Amino acid sequence: MELTVMTLLLALVNLVAGLVVGVLLRKRLVEGNQRNIELQGRQIIENSISEAEQIKKEALLQAKEEAFLIKQDAERELKANRQEIKEDQRRLNRKFDDIQREFQILEEKQASLKYREENLEKNEGRVVEKQSELDILIDEQRYKLEQIAGIDRDEAKKQLMLSIESEARMECAKRLSRIENEMKIEADRKAKNILALAIARYAGDYVADKTVSVVPLPNEEMKGRIIGREGRNIRAIEAATGIDIIIDDTPEAVILSGFNPVRREVARLALEQLIADGRIHPARIEEVVHKVAEELEVGIRESGEQATFDVGAHGLHVDLINLIGRLKYRTSYGQNILQHSLEVAFLCGVMAAELGLDIKKAKRAGLLHDIGKAVDHEVEGSHAIIGRDLARKYGEAEDIVYAIGSHHEDLPPKSVLDVLVQSADALSGARPGARKEMLQGYVKRLEDLEHIANGFNGVEKSYAIQAGRDLRIIVDSQKIKDEETTLLSRDIAKAIEEQLTYPGQIRVTVIRETRAVEYAK
Repeated sequence: MELTVMTLLLALVNLVAGLVVGVLLRKRLVEGNQRNIELQGRQIIENSISEAEQIKKEALLQAKEEAFLIKQDAERELKANRQEIKEDQRRLNRKFDDIQREFQILEEKQASLKYREENLEKNEGRVVEKQSELDILIDEQRYKLEQIAGIDRDEAKKQLMLSIESEARMECAKRLSRIENEMKIEADRKAKNILALAIARYAGDYVADKTVSVVPLPNEEMKGRIIGREGRNIRAIEAATGIDIIIDDTPEAVILSGFNPVRREVARLALEQLIADGRIHPARIEEVVHKVAEELEVGIRESGEQATFDVGAHGLHVDLINLIGRLKYRTSYGQNILQHSLEVAFLCGVMAAELGLDIKKAKRAGLLHDIGKAVDHEVEGSHAIIGRDLARKYGEAEDIVYAIGSHHEDLPPKSVLDVLVQSADALSGARPGARKEMLQGYVKRLEDLEHIANGFNGVEKSYAIQAGRDLRIIVDSQKIKDEETTLLSRDIAKAIEEQLTYPGQIRVTVIRETRAVEYAK
């Protein structure tokens, strides 16, 4: 036990001694490390100070170098500015010298102008004196010339103007004749070929369906039944149709009179049905007239649709189709307008094909060219202008509208389509058998043609031939010269256009003949 305690004490003493020794050793080591750290810190501080000094020196050197460079740049810029200032100064000096020279030149010119003005004033006085002397001499010479010629100044001027005008007209006539001769051969050849081809290719049958104004009666007794008791039946028919019924001494016939062809057709058909039925009284008359009017409207629309189908004019307004159908009951010089419009449409198509134009548009314009005649008895004005307004109202193209309005030269033609419609209309109306006239009107037109031609100075005789389509004029060769015949034919043609109304066209031919007669004895 004691041994154990001693052992523990010895171990404890050894432990304490070891701890003390360790603490001492640790303390020494710590003191040694502190000294080393202090030495290293001092070394670092010394190195930092030396590096800072080195950086400071380098910064000073760099700043000095940059300052030196900036100074050099400033000196160069200052030198360049001084050079530019010197150049500007030299330019200003040169400009100043130039201005001084120009000013000197201007002073010299002003002095020269002043000298010239003085000379001009002197010369002007001399010119005025000379002019007055010249006027006196001219008056003296004019007086002497008037005394010698026996005419005054105004008369001489008038004769001179007449002479100049005559020469100008002759020169104009010569040029017109030359130009016409140069252009006529080729133009005539092409035009004749196209027209001949158009006529040859359109070989359709033509029947002039004239609106009948006379209704035949089965017997004379029927006239009394049409008149009715105290005229009530005839008044009812006239009130329902708007057409005058004339019952005269014509055997077994009644005459219908009215300007509206559709109403006249309604009256004719209604009267024929009433005569066939035998029941003629006001109530029956109104019923039959109403029924016939409805049937006729259907027929008119069908006729218009058939015409547009034949021509190929699709997309027409319904009202335009109805107006085309109404042309079936409209005539001009005995020519049915619907058949005439179809013929003009086909002729326009043929000629348009030859000229390389739009065939459908040409046919459409030809079909609609006389559409104004469907309502010209209701609307005032030329049927061409009325037709133009109708076509524009119902949405037709502007070139077709203008062609309709210009086909009788109410408007000047502006395109080939306008001329095509004019030509086709003239072809359809002027060909033999197309139109009919009353004998009195025909003779009156021939007399008017010859009367207009005989009214011109220098015309000896005139003859209207070829049914009034050709006017031959013989002039006095002593009064009319060759060059003046062209102007005379144009003047006569213009007078005919202004004073007469006629179908187709009239050719005016002026004939001048010079004869030399001598007798051998």
